[in-house]
Amino acid sequence: MNTHFNFGAAAVSVAAALAFFSSSAAASPVRICTFKGSPSAALDKLVATETFKAAGIDSTFVQFGDAGDDDGVSLKELHATLGRDCDVIAGFPRSHAADASDGKMLFSRGYLNASYVSVGTASGASEIAPRETVAATYGSPSQLIAVQEQHVRFVLENTPERTVDAVASGRAGRAIVWYPAVVAYEKAHAGRQFDVRKTHSPYSDWQLVFAFKAGANVLQRKVDTALDTMQADGRLADLTRAWMPPASIQDARAKTTVFAYLDGPVPGPHSGLLREARDSARMRGRIVKVSDAAATATAAAPSFDRAQVAHGKRLFAANCAKCHGADLQGVTAPALSGAAFAPASNSHLTIGGIYNYMATNMPADRPGKLKDSEYADLMAYLLNANGYPTTSAKLTADAARASTTPLNAGPLSAGQGMMASMSVK
Repeated sequence: MNTHFNFGAAAVSVAAALAFFSSSAAASPVRICTFKGSPSAALDKLVATETFKAAGIDSTFVQFGDAGDDDGVSLKELHATLGRDCDVIAGFPRSHAADASDGKMLFSRGYLNASYVSVGTASGASEIAPRETVAATYGSPSQLIAVQEQHVRFVLENTPERTVDAVASGRAGRAIVWYPAVVAYEKAHAGRQFDVRKTHSPYSDWQLVFAFKAGANVLQRKVDTALDTMQADGRLADLTRAWMPPASIQDARAKTTVFAYLDGPVPGPHSGLLREARDSARMRGRIVKVSDAAATATAAAPSFDRAQVAHGKRLFAANCAKCHGADLQGVTAPALSGAAFAPASNSHLTIGGIYNYMATNMPADRPGKLKDSEYADLMAYLLNANGYPTTSAKLTADAARASTTPLNAGPLSAGQGMMASMSVK
């Protein structure tokens, strides 16, 4: 299946939205899509019901999707389907690392912080131990977070439910999983409780929102107003309390349903981050420039040439942009440029780690399908996109695989490498 959303590996089809009601005529019920198979589907429907009731909008539900497929959905496909079957997507996940904003969709404020967490048995150790078996959900941020752990073994599961069950059944000591999946598992298995800990990764923090097609400004504003009212009178907290991560792992941002994106929220009625605002924020310096220490740390990065960047860009468009975005901004998979991917300093990821993960697990629909030289060219493209300059030397797969250099932003401005101005035929 080609049209579905991959989040928490509860892969769900995205079929969305007929042109919504005319303000000059009697309105038809607003059709709300929920993701079939998503661990948060019950909550999404509950919050949507109460929100649209509070907004005085008649609504109906359209459940869609297939919980058994792991493929992604491109923005082009998403926009196409947002013109046919429903008006609103409830439970749309957003993150500063995979924002999915391109100016063609509108988003409500967040109604649930839905972090990725580390879980173990209630009596188990609180931290991941060396050589411990860690479960993760294949093809999701869970897997990206898990591979940052050092000296552990991994077991990859196909769904969030099976990822939690890997801990419950003893197949793994701990698991990295989307927190709503933990809640859903505990609800389905009376008496089962887990030790839940915070994960430290740019891919950890997500918010569930309502998503609207471009042009649905009136509907989006009404929904935001209703959410504001429900937040103020406590109804939103009552609806979501059981689904919120434990207070012990929430930071100041996670305790509020007002979500701060990587470059800051856009003033006005839209909480989404539009491309123009993102670019403007970069020009104002909100993304920290590389420090001298960080520039020194990148000196040992493997070399690559201009031709590899050009070929890597074409490979990325054909194999990766569907999920990671044409501009590496993140769609249904994390962003591969900017501070969330290559911070100014103190990165937890290495160039070799990214290369090995990519060559082993990507593309998600057919891992390892490319040649070693093609993965090397893709790595060259990613490095250049994150500020590493080209040289006259070619990057080999062996050099990329062996690199222990932290993936900090390169000496060029983040996201302003050669590829930004290069025309690829």
